[in-house]
Amino acid sequence: MEVFLNGKYLPAADAVVPLNDRGFLLGDGLFETARVAGGQPFRFAQHLERLSRGADFLKIKLPFTPKEIQKFAVQLIGKNNLAEAVLRLTLTRGAGTRGYSIKGADQPTLAMTLHPLPPHNPDEPLQWSLITSSHKIPAGDALASFKTTSKILNVLARAEAEEQGADEALLLNTNGEVAETAGGNIFWIYHDTVCTVPTGRGVLPGITRAVILEICQSLGLATNKRVIKPEHLRKADGIFVTQSALGIIPIAAFDGQPVAPSPLVDQIVGAYNEILRREAI
Repeated sequence: MEVFLNGKYLPAADAVVPLNDRGFLLGDGLFETARVAGGQPFRFAQHLERLSRGADFLKIKLPFTPKEIQKFAVQLIGKNNLAEAVLRLTLTRGAGTRGYSIKGADQPTLAMTLHPLPPHNPDEPLQWSLITSSHKIPAGDALASFKTTSKILNVLARAEAEEQGADEALLLNTNGEVAETAGGNIFWIYHDTVCTVPTGRGVLPGITRAVILEICQSLGLATNKRVIKPEHLRKADGIFVTQSALGIIPIAAFDGQPVAPSPLVDQIVGAYNEILRREAI
């Protein structure tokens, strides 16, 4: 497998960064994960736009323009002959001196790697069980708008879910409101309305989240961005999670209780798969 590192393509085993890279030492960086369909990174322009905004916020200068990064990504996909995959882009502040000061750390690291899609049996549609995590996201945290490489809270939440035999963890914010899951955005169906959490409450403005809202508009489905507590989420007519790697994942159980399937979720899944096929051409 070849990877991209700072303008070069090389075997994964030869791709190294120094021990004083701030991404390794401090989680001082950003990442994006994009679905590759038909040899093209899906909605990559939106991923790069979020990356650019995050880099500006963190005061990390992108070493390449978004157009150059797009070109590098497509070339990497071609070199590995992986038309269906997951693309991971990582940007760090690069090497620096010990401590928190960013002085002198002016050579960012940019890496891209490809990964096989998670195993999927078409005869057994993917469904997840969800539990409410004990870990909380800070409400109103400006960093929540970006995918920083400091994701230990998400790691602990996923570990907590797996310890309880669940697939995914629901994260509440410090106000006790539903925010997102360890690895995606949360949606629910209530009286034929597709609902999700508004951004700005510890919620990442996900790329797939935006695609779902776009799909709902095209299908004429009512949507609502609203604040909700977990006890009200349990009354939903259907729940699903969105993320770049897997797309849409229906929730079959929440905190040990079954969640009824919703035909609206199946309709949205079909429309999403159609967009993937259409934009891959």
